[in-house]
Amino acid sequence: MSGDMRALLCLWLVAQVALVAQVAVSSRLRTRRELGPGLYQHGVYDAGGSYCQRGDVCCRGRDDACTVPYHDTLCYCDLFCNRTVSDCCPDFWEYCLGIPAPFPKAPGCARAGRDYPPGATYRENCNLCTCGPGGQWQCEDRACLMDGELIDAINRGNYGWRAANYSQFWGMTLEDGIRHRLGTFRPSPTVMNMNELHMNMDSNEALPRHFDAAAKWPGMIHEPLDQGNCAGSWAFSTAAVASDRISIHSMGHMSPALSPQNLLACDTRNQRGCSGGRLDGAWWYLRRRGVVTDECYPFTSQQSQPAAPPCMMHSRSTGRGKRQATARCPNPQTHSNEIYQSTPAYRLSSSEKEIMKELLENGPVQAILEVHEDFFMYKSGIYRHTPVAEGKGPKHQRHGTHSVKITGWGEEQLPDGQTQKYWVSLGGAQPWGAAASPRPCGVRLDFFFGGCHRAERVPCPLCRRRPTRGARRGARAATFASPAASTSARWRLSWWGSGAASAWRTCPTSEPPTPPPRGRAPGPHTQG
Repeated sequence: MSGDMRALLCLWLVAQVALVAQVAVSSRLRTRRELGPGLYQHGVYDAGGSYCQRGDVCCRGRDDACTVPYHDTLCYCDLFCNRTVSDCCPDFWEYCLGIPAPFPKAPGCARAGRDYPPGATYRENCNLCTCGPGGQWQCEDRACLMDGELIDAINRGNYGWRAANYSQFWGMTLEDGIRHRLGTFRPSPTVMNMNELHMNMDSNEALPRHFDAAAKWPGMIHEPLDQGNCAGSWAFSTAAVASDRISIHSMGHMSPALSPQNLLACDTRNQRGCSGGRLDGAWWYLRRRGVVTDECYPFTSQQSQPAAPPCMMHSRSTGRGKRQATARCPNPQTHSNEIYQSTPAYRLSSSEKEIMKELLENGPVQAILEVHEDFFMYKSGIYRHTPVAEGKGPKHQRHGTHSVKITGWGEEQLPDGQTQKYWVSLGGAQPWGAAASPRPCGVRLDFFFGGCHRAERVPCPLCRRRPTRGARRGARAATFASPAASTSARWRLSWWGSGAASAWRTCPTSEPPTPPPRGRAPGPHTQG
């Protein structure tokens, strides 16, 4: 074959390849637009929307770049869009051609002056609303933690307290609030049948009308920590009360803010971490294992879940009940990993005056209360449960068990001249903080406390040993007896601060007298 023939053959082959490539490109273009399903198989969505007009675009012929965002896709403003299968923007015909759209308006839903296609969704507080096929919004009907109707009803009524809408609770269901913002299990019958510890006081002894632990012990009452969406009030309230008592009974020489995270992660015996726990279990762990400070082991906010995070703080016994940390602080910025321990928990008397004297002499106490649906809306005043949710049905009436730190009490004069008494409580589930702490009244409270206390209140003499040289350089020695200690011949006195800085010894005594049996009394109602 001559050279000219070979050249012509090569040119023909190149032309054929180019033709095939052009056909392939054309096929892809047709696949993208011409073979597409179009936008208006079921009518025009958002027919009154501004698309071509907003972008001020109307293109002649075919221009695949002449587009405007349309929901989750693109619409076109070129003449090519106006074909059998249309992908034009809703306002193309009126804005670019000056004629009505040839497609009917889709049966969408209107909201706030805009049209939405079927299947569109939005949230109304804790309820999800979906645009149905009939052009109507279909919304869930769940009880929300923040309920505007209840807030208005409480503020209109004469209930003695004000309600508010808290943005951090907006979008949560009432079920979520009860499940994730409380977290104390009801005490077992064994715990509820504990003998009440009574104060030595004269029945005619006068107590102040108002009391604030922070005013009596400045710098020793710790601010409440926010437990977030962790149902761990059992750990937060226990750590808070123990922290204050250590500060008070060491006369300020020790002022640790104990770690609730240490309890949440490491106290796993019949406890569920951020899904709830028992107060008696928390005090048992604080007595037998001890915890570090919140600075050493800070709280890690987490959603309530059955599986607790792994424990990152371990300790070992150094003899005679004391323990020493065997791990460094999870917070690498802190190096002090002292272990703080407590004496066993005990149940306070149901007498209002005895609880007040306990608080007055020894510091904050721990209480368990029933929380109802309106508790999360509290803003100011003396809280009491209201009946405003009764007219909305059973799903709007929920309650759960919560534990708080009681730091004081007071009285308030009502418009009718009567005096209303209340307790001042601090907890980790509320958004108001310490400045406007809830003052519950007419709420059932069961009072407990675990920790150090004064020796004259137990049938065992206080034993104290001369502090060692290390103790004098460190924290002040403070050893107290436990009312729940074993009734053996030798009572071990087990309150200390940390390390070798405290002195302690065992105290041989005779068998202490068995306290007389006492019937279970109902929790105090502080209504005046």
